[in-house]
Amino acid sequence: MDLILWRHAEAAEAAPGMDDLSRVLTGRGERQAREMAHWLDRHLPRDTRVLVSPAVRTRQTVQDLRRKVVSSDALAPKRDVRSLLEVAGWAEATAPVLVVGHQPTLGLALAHLVGGVPLNRLADTTPWRLRKGGFWWLRCERDAHDRPGVLVVAVRSPDLP
Repeated sequence: MDLILWRHAEAAEAAPGMDDLSRVLTGRGERQAREMAHWLDRHLPRDTRVLVSPAVRTRQTVQDLRRKVVSSDALAPKRDVRSLLEVAGWAEATAPVLVVGHQPTLGLALAHLVGGVPLNRLADTTPWRLRKGGFWWLRCERDAHDRPGVLVVAVRSPDLP
């Protein structure tokens, strides 16, 4: 299975009294999202499932991605890695899954999947950092003994050409 972890693009700070889920992308964030969406459109398999947090900024991040998008409360800010992995179907999903979410959950998912930190130790772990608008593309591959391993397929940041 392929799992692509995409952090939402740059968002405006919450105004006084504004709900965190209502934050919107900045102009820079809109450009970041558009650039990454165009790259992903060219490279993602057609059967990729796209899951996003209910936050406005994640839905805006994928608006230029020409795919069906499903919102999931399991990906809301401050949710845990276990929820993310369950909704994505790691490592058993038959189609690739693109998850658009938030720090620190995405960074903790990387610490677990790539860094090998056990789920029960993530609370004591510093999350890996994903740039706003950037993504990590991971693949679960099984060895000769059917043990899962993680291959990093691609890492992209909108800050790089």
